Amino acid sequence: MREILEFLNEPYKLTDKVSVSLMDVIILVAVLLIATLVLRIIRKLMSRNLPYDDKRKFKVVFGYVRWLIYVAIMLITFHTLGVNVTGIFAASAALLIGIGLALQTFFQDIISGVFILIDQSVHVGDIIELEGKVGRVEEIKLRTTRATTIDNKVLIVPNHLYLTNSLYNWTQNGTTTRESVSVGVAYGSDVQLVKKLLLQAANNHPDVLENPEPAVLFTDFGDSSLNFKVAFTINDSFNARFPQSDIRFEIDKLFREHKISIPFPQRDIHIIQKPDQNINLRVDNSDPHTDLSKD
Repeated sequence: MREILEFLNEPYKLTDKVSVSLMDVIILVAVLLIATLVLRIIRKLMSRNLPYDDKRKFKVVFGYVRWLIYVAIMLITFHTLGVNVTGIFAASAALLIGIGLALQTFFQDIISGVFILIDQSVHVGDIIELEGKVGRVEEIKLRTTRATTIDNKVLIVPNHLYLTNSLYNWTQNGTTTRESVSVGVAYGSDVQLVKKLLLQAANNHPDVLENPEPAVLFTDFGDSSLNFKVAFTINDSFNARFPQSDIRFEIDKLFREHKISIPFPQRDIHIIQKPDQNINLRVDNSDPHTDLSKD
């Protein structure tokens, strides 16, 4: 037995500063086997609620992480057994720093992709808004997410943007969304008639849902108009601009038929001229009616 132990503990020099024995290798293999079993259990626990396609993607990412963990375990195990790994660290430090800086954003994208797969914050088919861009998610990859914009353009979103920016998911609560159209009418208009016409314009559109029914909000007393907003619900928020445009056409038509005017910003210009002096102009923004008078 003593001879076997001496044989197993006999060091073999790999370099002048690094020597390894068979016992060190046996212990390392045992540690790696235990780590493999533990990592396999962790992977199954983390991916058990994921869809089949997402499980495959997660397995690929977890494979990269597993090899990094193996390298760390090897170095830690050798150091614990008394093997001098300082030379290995010194030789690889500069290389690892360079690789880390070069792949920083790459790993950020991959880690963000893992978070997306785990917390299920974004699914294929969702309509998202990120940095002012709106698109329907077509494919979620490990590093990027591919979406199609309203204009049928392909939008490639690096996954790390999900962690550094606010993400709006339009359809996480369902496909129906509440949209609106704003309009201003001249002071003195019959506000009850305006409300009636706005509701009529919304209810007449085939894409507007009956439940919840459209509503009209009197939003503000503007500088030159009474401001209203008609809110309505549709089942396709991705193409909301088309029913919104149709409703604006209908509002303009109904307002013309009922003699309700939509004002535009106007100014009063007063020309003041005194004897032997230059003409002075005074601009008044408060009056909504254009008036040109001479004092």
